[in-house]
Parts: sequence; structure tokens; C-alpha cells
Amino acid sequence: MRNLHNPKKLIIQAICEMGISKPITLIWYGLTGCYLVLSTTAVNAQSNEKVSSEQLHMEEVIVTSQRIEENIQNVPIAVTAISEEALRDLKIERGDELLRAAPNVTFSKGNFNRYNLSIRGIGSKALSASSDPGVAVSFNNTPLLRDRLHEQEYFDVERVEVLRGPQGTLYGRNATGGVVNMLPRLPTQEFEADIKSEVGSYNTRRMSGMLNLPLSDTLAARVSGAMTKRDGYDYNTATNNDVNNRDLYSTRLMLDWSPSAKFNANLIWQHFEEDDQRSRTGKQLCTPDPGPGQIDDREISEDYALHFTQGCKPISLYDEKSYGAPNGFTLANFAYLQAWFQAYPAGYDADGNPVLVFKPDNPYKDINQSRDLRKIATNYDPMFNAENDVVQLNFEVALTDSLTFFAQSTYIKDDYYSFQDYSRFQSNAIFNDTSGLFDERGEPLKDTQGLTPGGVFMDPQLGATTGLTAVEVYESDSTQWAHELRLQSAFDGPINFSAGINYLDFESLEGYFLFNNTYSLLAEVIFESLYTPCNDENKNECFYSDLNSIENVDGEGHNYFYGPNPVETRSSAAFGELYWDLSDDVKLTTGLRYTRDHKITTPIPPQILLGASINSEGELETGEATGGSIRRGFDPLPDVVQKWNEFTGRIVLDWQARNAFTDETMFYVSYARGYKAGGTNPPELGVDPSVVQVPDLADTFEPEFVNAMEFGSKNTLLGGNMTFNTTAFFYDYKDYQVSKIVERSTLNENFDTRTFGLELEAVWLATSNTRFNANLGYLKTRIGDNEKSVDVLNRTQGNEDWTLLRPNFQVGTSCIAPTELVNTILDSAFFPSFGHFMLWSACPGTLRWGDFDPETDVGIPFDALIDYVYRPLTDAPNGGRGFDVNLGGNELPNSPNYTFNFGVEHIIGIQDWDLRLRADYYYQGESYARVYNTEYDRLKAWDNLNISATLTQPNWDFQVELYVKNVFDDAPIIDAFTNADDTGLSTNVFTLDPRIVGLSVYKAFGNQF
Repeated sequence: MRNLHNPKKLIIQAICEMGISKPITLIWYGLTGCYLVLSTTAVNAQSNEKVSSEQLHMEEVIVTSQRIEENIQNVPIAVTAISEEALRDLKIERGDELLRAAPNVTFSKGNFNRYNLSIRGIGSKALSASSDPGVAVSFNNTPLLRDRLHEQEYFDVERVEVLRGPQGTLYGRNATGGVVNMLPRLPTQEFEADIKSEVGSYNTRRMSGMLNLPLSDTLAARVSGAMTKRDGYDYNTATNNDVNNRDLYSTRLMLDWSPSAKFNANLIWQHFEEDDQRSRTGKQLCTPDPGPGQIDDREISEDYALHFTQGCKPISLYDEKSYGAPNGFTLANFAYLQAWFQAYPAGYDADGNPVLVFKPDNPYKDINQSRDLRKIATNYDPMFNAENDVVQLNFEVALTDSLTFFAQSTYIKDDYYSFQDYSRFQSNAIFNDTSGLFDERGEPLKDTQGLTPGGVFMDPQLGATTGLTAVEVYESDSTQWAHELRLQSAFDGPINFSAGINYLDFESLEGYFLFNNTYSLLAEVIFESLYTPCNDENKNECFYSDLNSIENVDGEGHNYFYGPNPVETRSSAAFGELYWDLSDDVKLTTGLRYTRDHKITTPIPPQILLGASINSEGELETGEATGGSIRRGFDPLPDVVQKWNEFTGRIVLDWQARNAFTDETMFYVSYARGYKAGGTNPPELGVDPSVVQVPDLADTFEPEFVNAMEFGSKNTLLGGNMTFNTTAFFYDYKDYQVSKIVERSTLNENFDTRTFGLELEAVWLATSNTRFNANLGYLKTRIGDNEKSVDVLNRTQGNEDWTLLRPNFQVGTSCIAPTELVNTILDSAFFPSFGHFMLWSACPGTLRWGDFDPETDVGIPFDALIDYVYRPLTDAPNGGRGFDVNLGGNELPNSPNYTFNFGVEHIIGIQDWDLRLRADYYYQGESYARVYNTEYDRLKAWDNLNISATLTQPNWDFQVELYVKNVFDDAPIIDAFTNADDTGLSTNVFTLDPRIVGLSVYKAFGNQF
């Protein structure tokens, strides 16, 4: 019976029933798809419809997951192969949509320039310029340390292979989660050409095409390309512009030369370019945290509540309260400036009343965001630029009839630039009009305009600003060389092998800028009053502010945050696999790999709002007012050199079983050892420790190791009309890398975990006109006992003896302090006149005042002002960062227990035309965005439906397709990222593309032309 009250169920029921002959019964089963009940005569059932000229079939799928061409059903590896036709049918246009083709695969954009492609719970949760991907992305078997998988669209592809599980032997870089390998179509000795044009929702325009030319009997060329333009999916209510549009193109040129049967060479050049207003991240959510009304029995005024709030509360992202904005009083730089200007007004009005630069209100007061995740409100529209080139040269030489030598060299150049508003909501106006003011004597001020004439502050990078304004820029420039030499045997006997060596050299410079008008105001008002501004003639005390426009900043200013991260990775390996046919039905595979990884990182501490002095003898001295170590630019630390030498490999036993239930069955059991290198955490603030101390965070993070057991079977049934593959796996994982934002930077931590799961994949050709496909993944991850971490959203963990405090503006990260100390400050004679500064000084990283022991004392020596001795770095847990949370038993982030995909395809013959109807349903279960597994971290289950109707004229090689992606037009939150304390711990969320209705026309040309 149809569920008329649930249109989503109704649509899926209709899809499950379409084009099915009577001997087959399909039963709707819950929310996860269609459950098949097959009668014994189903395979032989004949459709009453006219037989189409184009018939579906079960083609042999050839893969190179073991670096030789093999039928996928004979490969003892959990691998999913997706041909170009399958990519088109599934409407998989980019790498982020591969999750709909393979079980236990998830994907989300990352907060910066990367993404998290996860297989079996293992992905890339480490944020560092030196970190490696957990799932390796390869182009024609070469690993790409920087790639455009989630931006570039697939075109002219032979197939995409998704290998699940650690790949520690044959593939060019160790990958603990798996490998995604994209294999382009190579030139052939046949004339071929095709062209495809497409239009769709949001003014989408797509064009792709290919031309294959045989230039001689031995030389062939192939050129292909694709272009996409569309309007924005999101709407910026502040600028009244559509944003998150796309404007990109890709080209590929290939030459293939085969002068003899024993030699082949090919050269590939691929170029990708994007220049549009795509947003790097999604909407920003926050449940405002007003702070406590009282501490113990003492009421806290709103002026001082700002010291005891973190900005945003950690409640469910699906709660309607999450569509607010942070408590603006918690932003340390804004709060400090307010306190400063209360003591130092901008001037006096004609009646003698003091005029402050800042208005007294919360800059985010009464701001409520739209509940539509596709609507943002930012001062600036985003900008996105990316350019990527891949050049690859391949040689294949038959040394003998049974030995083949392969050589591959690849060069990759990748450039990236992203500009966007730091927050996804606008603040209220925060500045008063400072023009035409008087001094205390009633005389007009010499500066008749003041800092904020007309309530406007002119920021050197951001221009005219009236509210809290901040912009972030992320850019990177990387190059990679990769070389591999390999020898492959094809002996007639029971033993064969594949062995080789490879080398990789990768260099990258990543940089993150944060421009904020309050930073510039602090630099102009406070620091340039403490120091003489730097110029070419002046070599005395100085504080350098970069006054260039945002497009032309010199990267040496201390009035903005800039974190450059230069990294070099060199990796070499020797590897080999042995294949031994123990009998006609049993084969043993053993593989071993020895890897040497060498990473060099140059730590360059940020110098925001810091300065130094030059004494009369021309020597650099620490700036006592800021703790800065350099007056302009940066003061790099010594290189961090990391080296690892590791053995990895695998052993597999597979058995071609014979039974009465299947046509062919292979069982296999395997053990694999995987490894991924460690790296360095970005450096902390560049302060002089004799003036300012901050908690000591780890400079590096450990490599990952995994021991993986896998049991599987691959089955062909029903006379070749069905394949049914199953896999069970268990991982013992050591030091999985996960990051969080601490001290305006990323801190990567390591956690042990155990993982197990099941995977099912099936394709069934019910009739020559009807085909079904399905996959199901079950995953259970568990973080090891006694693994601990500080949750930045809950630093006190409910301990009433400790109180959350906001820090000084230079550090930016909240701390915890003894509640007894807080009460003592609030009871002291210095409160409230000096209260702000005393409370700030209870956090690490605050300037020390008075006499102190440089080894232990931090902040104001309270015993000189009040009867209390406190040293946060030693007296507070984790140097004042907060209490640890025991993560034991929690799930890994982005690891849903269930993933499910079901597809049905049916062809109807209409005279000389064929009508192909297709529907694909995908479901992903609940998961968590962070390791803490709180209600705030919970990501709800979501699903997706795509449908299409394709009209084909086989005799003309002509095709017209009408499709709908995301039929339900859902916008689920598929991942979330917790921002820094500088944003009040707001949350960036990521979602799906909206519903897209499109129409495409395709024409192919063959030898007859």
C-alpha cells in the first residue's frame, strides 16, 4: 500500500515498481531502499514491451588495482570500478559524488583548501601543510598530494577505481584509508569524436567533447575538454548577489606512440582552471552565549559577563537557536578596544560629554539568521581561483615475452586562492562619529575627523567599515615530481611478480591571512602610540603596519594575521609483490614495501599585533609592551626535519570455489599493514617567552599505522546475470590524526581506534531491459580507552571549582582559572576600575606586569595586588587550556554506521529509439563531526534521489537526456567545522547542492565520417 502521507516514500516506491515484470515482487522496506524478493523464474522472465534495439548487459569489468589488467571478480581486493558510462548514469560529475557508487565512502569539503574523502572511517582530518591524505587520489596511477578532486569535473574517463582498505605495497604513496584512481581514455588507432552540450537550473551551461586522431600507423593523438558555468546556489542578503557560482574548464592533450609491438610511450598534459565566486565553506551557525548571570552568589553585570562566555553555546546544530550570532563582547580584540576607549575617549562634544570610539552595545545584538542554509549575510562576496597542471610521460617496454618494464614520470603544479568573509553574518554598526570633537578644555581637536568620522573606520585592507569586519584569504602554491620504475612478469608457471622503485619530491607554500578592522584599529591607536611607526629613515622603536590594499599586501605587516607554512616532502620506496598459484584454485599473494619519508618544515610564528625595538647600538630587542620578537615580517624558527623508515605490505590467500549455487565464487582472506607519515603542527604566536608565555602545545604529530584483516567473497550467479560481492573487515588503528583550532592555529592530535564493518555490492540483470544495482556499508568505529583531548567548547567539563575566562586579545584562546581566584579579583579594591585587565591576566599569554620569575610567572603577579598566588601554566590543567575528556568508546568523525545506494534502470523500445529510465537513491546514516560525540557534534542521517530519462538513437550515436539531481531539494548538514575562539567558536556547516533539473544532448562520430 502506498504511503500517501509521505511524498518521499511515495516517490521511492514508484521507482522501485517501475518497469518490473510480474514474477518479481518488490517490497518497500523502511527508509533504506527496496528489498528484493526474487522468484526462481525471474531471470527468464520476458517483458511484454517492444524489445529495445539497445539491450542492457553484464559487461566484464577490467581493473588495474594490482597494476595489471584483471577481471574485477578475480581480484582479491575490495574495489569498486566506475566506467565513464556508469559515471554518466549515476550523475557523478566530481569526486565528491563518488560516495554514491561505493559502500562506506563519505565526502565533505574541508574548511581550508582541502577536503575529507573518507573510506571506512579513515580520511583526512589532519589540518597541516605537512599532512598527507588518508585516501590517496591518483591520476593514471600517480598519487597527487594536492589535487582538484572536489572541483574538477570528470571527462573522457576510462574508469575510476575506488580501492578500500590500506594500500601499502603497489601504489606510489602509502594510504591508510584507500585509493581513488582516475584513469583517462588513451589515444587509439581509430578516428573518434563526440560532443555533449547541457543546460540546466541556475543557468547551468556545460560543454564537453573529445577528438581522437590516428596521425600515422604508430602515432595517435587525443584531445578532450570540458567547461562548466552556472549561477550561484547561495544568496548573499547583504550584497543582494547570488554567490557560490562555478566558472571552470579542463583540457587534456595526449600523444601515444607505438613504433613496435614491444614499445609504447604516451605523453599526457591536463590543465584545470577555475575563477568564480565559489564559497570555500558554508553557512556559519551559532547559539549566542550571554555568559553567566552570576558566579557563586555574586551577580555579574553585562560589562563583565563578557569575560565568562565563549561566544557560542555547544547545542545541536539543528536547533532553531543555532541561527543566531556570537556574543560580540567575547571577541577579545573588540572587548579590549572597548575597555581602552572607555579610559581614553576620542574627545568631548560641545556639552563636554565624553565621546567614545565604540558604541556600548553588543555588535551582534538581536541578529537572527535565515533558517535557509543557502542564504548568508556577509559584507563581501567570496572569490575562488584554482589552477592545476599535470604532465605525465609513460613508457612500456617488452623486454621479453614474459617481462615488461614500465616507467612513469609526472609533474604537477597547483595554485590556489580563496577569499571570503570570516563570518557569515553582518554586525551592527559599532563606531561613533568622532568628527568635530573638543578636548577637555573645550578647544577643537587638531584632528578634526578623528578615527571614525561619520561612524566609519577606514581600514587599509578592508576599506570603509562600520561594523565588525573580517576577511580570510587562503592561498597555496605547490609543485610535485613523481617517478616510478617497475618490472612486471607474465610467466607461464605458477609464480609471477611485480617489483619496482619510486621517488616523490613535493614542495608547498601555504599561507592563511586574516584581516580584521579591529586589528588595524588596535595597531593604529595603541601600538603606533607605543612605537614609532617603521619607515626607511627610522631605525628606532617601531611597529610595522602594512598599508597596502588587500590585493597587494607585502605579507610583512603585524596588523593582520598571516601564517605562512613552507613544507618539503621527499619520499622514496622499493616495493614488490609475488603471486604464487598454489593450485588451480588457490593463489597466494605476498607484498612488501620499504618507504623512506623525509619532511622539512620551516616554522614561521605569526606576528599579529607584535613589535620589537632596536636599541641605540642597532641591536634588536624584545618589545616589552607586546612581547614581539621582530619589528617587521617574521622570525623563522629552525627547520623541523622528520624522517620515517617503515615496512608495509600485505598477504592474501584466495580460493576459486566450486559450488552448485553460483557460476563462479572466489573467497579471500587478507592481512595488510598500512602507514601514513606524521607532520608538524603550525607554530604558535611569535612572542618572546621572557615577556609572554603561552601553553606549550605539541610541535609535531605522530604517523598513523593500521593492521587490517579482511574477509571477502566475489560471486557470479544466474548465468552471469548477477554479481554479488561481500566484504568483512577489522582494523587495529594506531595514532589516527585529527585536528582542531587552538591559538588561532591547528593542533593535530593522535588517537588509537578500532574499526570493523561489512560491505555488500550487487548488480542484477533482471531482463535484457532491466538492471538493478545496490551497495550497503556497515561501519563501527571505536576510539581506544583512555584517549584524551580538551574540548574547546566545554573547557571546564562542569567542574564548578574552575571558571571559563576570555583571554587577552593577543592570544585569542580562552582558558580556565580557579573560581576562587575569580571571586578574589571581583572582591578586590581594584575592581571594577582595573577589573578587565586583572581578569584577562588570569589567562596564559598575557603580558607580565611588575617583578616576576620568567620561568614560572605569567600575567599580573596577583600576590602584589591581591592575596592570591597563581601561575596558570603550572597550576591549571593543560596549561590553562581546560580539562581532558576521555574519548574511549566514541566514534571517529564522519563515520556513519550505514551507507546505502540502490539503483534501477529500464529500457523501453520506441520504434528506432530507446528510452532509458533510471533512478538512484542514496542514504547515509547518523555520524559525528568531531571526536567528542556530543549532541553538538551529531550529524543527522540524510538521503538523496536522482532520476533521469535518456532517449537514444543507436544508429546515429545520438542521445538526449533529461535528469533531476537531488529530487527532494534537501539541504542536509553533511559536515561541520568548529572555528577559532576569535569567532566565538561559531560553526561552519557544509551541505549538498540544491535540486538541479538539466537537459543534455550528446552526439558521437565514428569511422564512417
